[in-house]
Amino acid sequence: MGKGDYDLQSALQEIYSDYPETTGRPVIAITGNYDDGSLKLLDRYYKSIVEAGGVPVVIPPVTDKDIIINTLDNVDALLLSGGGDINPLWVGEEPSPRLHSINKERDEAELLTAVLAYNRQLPILGICRGIQTLVAALGGTLLQDIEESMGSHFKLIKHSQDADRDECTHTVKIEPDTLLSHIFGSDHLTVNSFHHQAVKEPGERLRICALAPDGTIEAVESTEHKPLLGVQWHPEWLTQHLPLFNWLVQEAALFRKAKEIHSKVITLDTHCDTPMFFPQGVDFTTRDSRIKVDLHKMTDGRQDATTMVAYLPQPKKGETFKSIAPFPVEGPKAYADLIFDKIEAMVGKKNDYLAIASTPEELAENKRRGKKSIMLGIENGLALEGNVDNVDYFAKRGVVYITLCHNGDNDICDSARRSENTHGGVSDFGAKVIARMNDKGVMVDLSHAGEKSFYDAIEISKCPIVCSHSNCKAVCDHERNLTDDQLRALAKAGGVAHITLYDGFVKKDGGATILDAMQHLYHAIDIMGIEHVGLGTDFDGDGGIIGINDSSEVINFTRQLLLRRFNEEEIAMIWGGNWLRLMKKVQDFFH
Repeated sequence: MGKGDYDLQSALQEIYSDYPETTGRPVIAITGNYDDGSLKLLDRYYKSIVEAGGVPVVIPPVTDKDIIINTLDNVDALLLSGGGDINPLWVGEEPSPRLHSINKERDEAELLTAVLAYNRQLPILGICRGIQTLVAALGGTLLQDIEESMGSHFKLIKHSQDADRDECTHTVKIEPDTLLSHIFGSDHLTVNSFHHQAVKEPGERLRICALAPDGTIEAVESTEHKPLLGVQWHPEWLTQHLPLFNWLVQEAALFRKAKEIHSKVITLDTHCDTPMFFPQGVDFTTRDSRIKVDLHKMTDGRQDATTMVAYLPQPKKGETFKSIAPFPVEGPKAYADLIFDKIEAMVGKKNDYLAIASTPEELAENKRRGKKSIMLGIENGLALEGNVDNVDYFAKRGVVYITLCHNGDNDICDSARRSENTHGGVSDFGAKVIARMNDKGVMVDLSHAGEKSFYDAIEISKCPIVCSHSNCKAVCDHERNLTDDQLRALAKAGGVAHITLYDGFVKKDGGATILDAMQHLYHAIDIMGIEHVGLGTDFDGDGGIIGINDSSEVINFTRQLLLRRFNEEEIAMIWGGNWLRLMKKVQDFFH
């Protein structure tokens, strides 16, 4: 080695000889092993990430939430590495006599890291101990010792090989149509094996995607169409298994791109019913398991804004609103007021991070200041109490839209559900309401409206109208969904229809997933054009489907858009640009 090999300035000159100095690469966090006071990581892990095109960083086993969260918020994927056994107490079991090599320094830190990464929708790959960490963190169970757990009647294979690490010693069968089968393009693999602890049950969020000949679970993946994968073997020692690291780095690059888009565009959900849970005393400022929209979940999903509505149930014949209202109030207007008071108080508790918005400009300013936005809406014009002047009142309160009706006819119009054809569409009073909403810059929302009411409102309104949470009848034949003719009429009038995540409106037989919701979006775009679509989740109003079940998962919607080759401009339109363009038009008409 000559003197020139130690010339630091030459190395720096090569870095600085062009611009940019480097291309952006996804950053992959790798959990490190801990032994005898040392943080350790075999080089095969980080070298595999480098070879796949990623930037590896090592996470120490620290339980400090500030360390874990700041790390996760600055990386693009997580690799849970191998190592010693997990303490069975973490999965509610007592230790087996055959248990050994428990690493107490890693357990809590890695389990916390795995859950927090999952909540943030990071791509995750778990290797050996890592698959067990992933399963334990997400509600599955473990076998403490394979031989002891399965019993002597099973014909077991050797799972802790004596051969070198880069030698395969048994096969695994890959389940068809799984992530693993797509990665390798095969129904089986040869693998190495260094473990005695294993996965017992993967839990609801994960499913088995590969088995050893003796039935030992060798790989699991997400049941929610998320980039989560765990393997029991050590692919970092097997050159033919580099596709696993390629997959992780590619998913990390996709997630990185999604985060970049969310940092630039306004991500607005146009309909949620979280105030329906106010009677239960929910806390929006905590990660409250009772609700699907709270400050933590919005932050996890990198969601900027949501429209919270005051939902008013429609009384049936013989009922009064007062008798069915969730809070004791004198009438519908007072109830809507009470809900808005509670939303404003909720926002006031965290006004450094949260603000009310009623215009596109306020939304943009809140985003610039790093605040989440809450917009106000009314679901069911019953709140007007038959007085058109109450449109003025709620406009002054900052209400951005009123959904004319809910399930059942009211004094404004006939509904899509439980209708008795009371008015044959929009009533005379309803026509006055629509005209006054136009005059006051309040958007007319026709989600829940009957078909005749829909066409009447389009004809009456001088401004474009919205369907804040409505799906396509051609994809799911439900009376609440919009026909293709309705979609065409809506687009022709300059309006928008936002896909909703209410299970029965997405898929006729239920069990809808994010992929089913994308079918509705695609169909709406085909019929209306991309300038007329968006997302109105109906979270906390029974909205939420597999893969996008709460606000923490809305970035998965962006991931699906990127997978389908939508560009940043198109994604910005879908995520709120179309809605805000229309909102500005309606509000400008008022001014």
